[in-house]
Order: sequence, then C-alpha cells, then structure tokens
Amino acid sequence: MAILKGAALVGQSGGPTAAINATLAGVIRGAFEAKDAITKLYGMRNGIEGFLAERTIDLTATFSNEAGALDEEKLNLLAGTPAAGLGSCRKKLPDPDADPEFFAGLIALFKKYDIRYFFYIGGNDSMDTVAKLTKYLKTTDYEMRAVGVPKTIDNDLAATDHAPGYGSAAKYIASTMQEIIRDCAVYTVPAVTVVEVMGRDAGWLTASAALPRIINGTAPDYVYLPEVNFDTDAFINDIRAALDKHPNVVIAASEGIRFADGRYVGESSQSGATDVFGHKYLGGTGKTLEGIVKDTFGCKVRSIELNLPQRCAAHLQSKTDIDESRGVGRAAVGFAVEGTSGVMATIQRADGAEYKAEFVPMEIAGIANQVRSVPREYITDAGNNVTDECLNYIKPLIQGETETAFKDGLPVHIIL
Repeated sequence: MAILKGAALVGQSGGPTAAINATLAGVIRGAFEAKDAITKLYGMRNGIEGFLAERTIDLTATFSNEAGALDEEKLNLLAGTPAAGLGSCRKKLPDPDADPEFFAGLIALFKKYDIRYFFYIGGNDSMDTVAKLTKYLKTTDYEMRAVGVPKTIDNDLAATDHAPGYGSAAKYIASTMQEIIRDCAVYTVPAVTVVEVMGRDAGWLTASAALPRIINGTAPDYVYLPEVNFDTDAFINDIRAALDKHPNVVIAASEGIRFADGRYVGESSQSGATDVFGHKYLGGTGKTLEGIVKDTFGCKVRSIELNLPQRCAAHLQSKTDIDESRGVGRAAVGFAVEGTSGVMATIQRADGAEYKAEFVPMEIAGIANQVRSVPREYITDAGNNVTDECLNYIKPLIQGETETAFKDGLPVHIIL
C-alpha cells in the first residue's frame, strides 16, 4: 500500500478525565514515529467546534526539543495533567445525508491544512462524530482516514473491554470510599452517609466503590446502580437492616438511578436542562436519598457528591490506566497509517488469570451511540450491591501508581 502523506488532526471531546491527556500523549508519540506519513500534527482547540473556527495548535512544534526530536519530559508532563489539554466541546454534527453542505465545508478545511488523518478522543458522542465523518468520506474522492480513540470514566463504550480514564476514576472512588467509611466508623451514634457517584446510564463507576471489599474487607453497605430499577420501599428496608447491624451505614448510589417508570430518583432536584445530545444534566440523587432517610428514620444523615474530583484526580492515577491510555493513542495512529479508517481503537482483555490487554481496531458504526451497561450477573439478586466477579473485573484496572511531578508541594501541570 502506498503511503498516504499529509498532516494529522487530533481533538478531545466530551467530559475530561485524568487520563485523556495521556491518550493525547500517545497520539503525539505515534505521529512522531510516523514521520514518513504524517508531516505535521495539529491539535483542535475545543474539539471539532474549535477546528471549524480554525483554532488549532501545532503539536509537532510544541513537543519537539531543540534537536527536533520528541520532548519526552514535556510529553510525560502532559500525561500527568488532568482535564483536556486541548479543551473540549459537546458539538453534535448533522447527519451527512441531511446536511452534506456542512461536511463539504469541513472537507474544504481539511484540504486547506492538508489533513489526511483525523483522530478524535472521546466517548459515545465523540464516536458519533467519527462515524458521521466516515460516512461522508465514502461519498468523496478526498483520501483521508478517521479513527476514534476511546475515553470515558463511565466505562460505557461498546466493543472495548474498558475505556481509558475509567481505571483512574475507579481508583479515586474506591480510595475515597474507603476513607469515608473509616471516618464514619469513629462514632456510635446511628448515622447514614449517602455517597453519590457519577454514571448516567451505566453503573461501572458506582460499582468501583465496593472494590475495597475484596482488597481489605472494607465496603459500603449497599451499592445502587442504574441497571436495576430503584424501589423506595426496598431502599428503606435495606437501611433498616443495616442500622440493625451497626450504627454507621454507608451507601454508594449512582446519579443515574431511576424508578421503574424511568424517572430519575434525583429528578426533583434537577433543572431539567439537556445538552445538545439530549442528555439531562444530573445531580441531586444523594440529596433525595438523604431526605428519604431523614424522613423515615430521623437519624443523623448526610449526602456526599463526589462530583468533578472523580475525573480530575490526576494525583491518584492508575498506572495501568495511564499506560493503556498512552498505548491506545499510539495504536490509533498506527492503525491509520497502515490504512485503517472508520474504526475505534479498542482495548481487549486476554484470557487467563494474569491480566493482559491488546489494542484492536473495531468498526465505528457498531460503537457510536451504544451504551455498555454493567451485566446483570455482576449485580446481586437483590439489586443492591455488586458481586465479587464484578470487582475482580475492575481490580486489574486500578493497579499501579504513576510518578507525579511536584513543585513546592503541588503537582505540576502543563498548559497548551
């Protein structure tokens, strides 16, 4: 196959994570290694939305040292920096069949910068962008390759065993839950603590709150996921049973838990506003459950919303997660240079007792807009906790610690 030569474009989209910049670092490394094909790597400022306004950064120049080689120190600093270094967006592209003029304008921009490779780091909605671009490219004679690179703390992307960003978020949640339980255990006064964890449609993050159970025997009393309908009476019975056993009850609940009729448990505390993809802005689940406990039992009760620290705690990165995040970004470039397009670079877990993973391209059309939920067999029959099998699936993903650069007592971050 003849080498496709030209510039590459990379962007980040959707919610940031503690690992999305590590994936960007992997793409940058891959581009430096593919200099026979990739003449320059541009970064989109604020995703596809920024590129449409021609806001870009020359990443080749930014990450070159004085000798013109890859600046390893700067790249490592990027991998340890939380949030999206290039900025993000939540722009929904039109369907190519409905608005071909939009994509014609996009292709014109690609031609202006000689873009032949397109890499988009993101979750379900970002893969939708890659899928639509792929669909339109099939109708043009402009040779270009588009590859999606996974990212999401929710771990709800289809076709991949797990998503970059999830392992570090799970490590933070499990560590924080362990610390909360320790703190709550010092008093003998009956009290209930509700910890609200991110997760709209999939409960993978909330499930990780129970990880200490198989590591040191510490765990929340109950774990409630969106995959099982929430029942107020059953919840009250659960709390009553736990209070009968010990005075300090701690539970983890996903922000996305719903009643059987589809209403979010925290809906009364939410604004009702939605983003461009139709997703409601969530929150308030912990407060709602706090109110139920207070009204029913009258005991001391508090709710804790972990909120943004779940996705930006780079000081507690999982080394496994960061290594894989860098690896999948590098692999995505390799797939494109080798001639593959219209795919997402996925992480596939190998069989066997020892954890191993490899990177495999999977067709983007079967991934975009799909949700990978926690399997029902990973949830207890009562629907109020997760199984050890679930925790053993998660455990390898939080292993290892990265070396964080510090200055005067605080972590050092890079600003692009």
